[in-house]
Amino acid sequence: MPVPWFLLSLALGRSPVVLSLERLVGPQDATHCSPGLSCRLWDSDILCLPGDIVPAPGPVLAPTHLQTELVLRCQKETDCDLCLRVAVHLAVHGHWEEPEDEEKFGGAADSGVEEPRNASLQAQVVLSFQAYPTARCVLLEVQVPAALVQFGQSVGSVVYDCFEAALGSEVRIWSYTQPRYEKELNHTQQLPALPWLNVSADGDNVHLVLNVSEEQHFGLSLYWNQVQGPPKPRWHKNLTGPQIITLNHTDLVPCLCIQVWPLEPDSVRTNICPFREDPRAHQNLWQAARLQLLTLQSWLLDAPCSLPAEAALCWRAPGGDPCQPLVPPLSWENVTVDVLEFPLLKGHPNLCVQVNSSEKLQLQECLWADSLGPLKDDVLLLETRGPQDNRSLCALEPSGCTSLPSKASTRAARLGEYLLQDLQSGQCLQLWDDDLGALWACPMDKYIHKRWALVWLACLLFAAALSLILLLKKDHAKAAARGRAALLLYSADDSGFERLVGALASALCQLPLRVAVDLWSRRELSAQGPVAWFHAQRRQTLQEGGVVVLLFSPGAVALCSEWLQDGVSGPGAHGPHDAFRASLSCVLPDFLQGRAPGSYVGACFDRLLHPDAVPALFRTVPVFTLPSQLPDFLGALQQPRAPRSGRLQERAEQVSRALQPALDSYFHPPGTPAPGRGVGPGAGPGAGDGT
Repeated sequence: MPVPWFLLSLALGRSPVVLSLERLVGPQDATHCSPGLSCRLWDSDILCLPGDIVPAPGPVLAPTHLQTELVLRCQKETDCDLCLRVAVHLAVHGHWEEPEDEEKFGGAADSGVEEPRNASLQAQVVLSFQAYPTARCVLLEVQVPAALVQFGQSVGSVVYDCFEAALGSEVRIWSYTQPRYEKELNHTQQLPALPWLNVSADGDNVHLVLNVSEEQHFGLSLYWNQVQGPPKPRWHKNLTGPQIITLNHTDLVPCLCIQVWPLEPDSVRTNICPFREDPRAHQNLWQAARLQLLTLQSWLLDAPCSLPAEAALCWRAPGGDPCQPLVPPLSWENVTVDVLEFPLLKGHPNLCVQVNSSEKLQLQECLWADSLGPLKDDVLLLETRGPQDNRSLCALEPSGCTSLPSKASTRAARLGEYLLQDLQSGQCLQLWDDDLGALWACPMDKYIHKRWALVWLACLLFAAALSLILLLKKDHAKAAARGRAALLLYSADDSGFERLVGALASALCQLPLRVAVDLWSRRELSAQGPVAWFHAQRRQTLQEGGVVVLLFSPGAVALCSEWLQDGVSGPGAHGPHDAFRASLSCVLPDFLQGRAPGSYVGACFDRLLHPDAVPALFRTVPVFTLPSQLPDFLGALQQPRAPRSGRLQERAEQVSRALQPALDSYFHPPGTPAPGRGVGPGAGPGAGDGT
């Protein structure tokens, strides 16, 4: 591929050096030789097979010296390839001898035998080139007239134009005759290297050294080269003269590329990606890669660069056993940085995704565990369907897939009869189905309880009855003392709304509630990221029997509508601490699968948003307007089985008084006349417009 003129000028030095190189026009190879000699280049390359050394039948031509020279092969005036010209110097070796067998020698040797004093010499000279990843051999035919044949003397040279090689490559050259009478000549030529390819390591830093002349002005940018879509810029600067760019080794990824161009009008930009084979870059890439569940059947491999890899589902049982790939019946799927879909009917917490690259496990995540809970003690049944409606079943275990029914000593084999009964009675959950087979998850915990002895069962029941009474009293007192956990989620529409949310959270903390809100956890949010912070808070809140409060605003409604339409939220103008946007990937499955009632409530402020503006999906849980419905809102935040307290109205008035200054400040900023609107359980839009 032709090399831009600016690239050659940087690699070979200042412009006069480049201009001094001879230019060859046209793509065809050629050969020429010293005066008096005749030579010809074969039309096509040959196989590089030197063969064994054989005795010379008489005087022969042999290569004695290799000489190289850099030239330019140009397609256009300013687009040239760097090319290596090779001159092979030849001499006459050996002496005349009568051959013992005419058929053993041919060509020039036969002519030499018939006319020993007036014979010309012919030779087939092979030039072999190797420059990773390219290798080729060319054949030059040379003929020397009898007048120039002098034993032991040089007869001239034959020149080959030319072998194209990349900047910075090492070219190894061999030359010998065919047949081979002497040991081949060899020569190594190092081509000039690009200045920014001089990459050196210094501890945790990587240096890009650019040895450019002091008067050269050029632009330099670093970017991530994307397989799909435009490149993602990372850094850009205009520079002059020699430079050393320092990068942290953790910033290296295979698709990190460098673009350089002279600061001139209509200049050609040159791109180079020096870290494609860097082991550190590939290690960093996998460390940055993440799996993200989008819907029940689709997930995303998110990484800075494309990751040619294979992905498959696997089944992970409790107890620390390795996750077992479900291949077959499912197959490995090729994946880069893209959305991938698996034909699942249902999700299961024991289903995980494995991502392999170069036959090595790189990523494994149980994506459904976040929304469906911890691992279950279920057995996975694999159904295989053959011709003529033949079916076979086996249970997946750490030792392999145990056929059912079976007389083996494994747990699934002992319970095989019960598992088949559960399958026929519809107690197993079907995860996947097609013409080749199906996957079923059958619960096992009920069979574990059947193994208990009756005596132990009676004792445990008695002890459980006593303990239950004590625990209920203790848990009720403890819950009343600690308060129910509440996770408050909102969209950070503006700073004024954030202050209003903070006032509401502070007011709720005065009640027996333990409130979590991202405003009070900015350090953890920045360290973990919004998605990880929300997932941890949501899991802890729901595990403790708490409640998630969705505080709707115009911005929150817009984000929810965007998710419901597209299935994923695009980048917006929200800050890095907007946990509401990050939470939607996990909140939506709870609503879509009917798990939200009892664990979620909604709320909005009276004069900011009407409840009917909330998307219908989120109105499957109670949505309260504040402060007009504060008593009902506080009642929904209580423990599910807690009795309705007579102090609920008093607490609502307490929260209303604490919230009033923030509401006045938000709806009537300083400098505007306040209408004196009252806030309380009976207040609503338009109430108290006169004072």
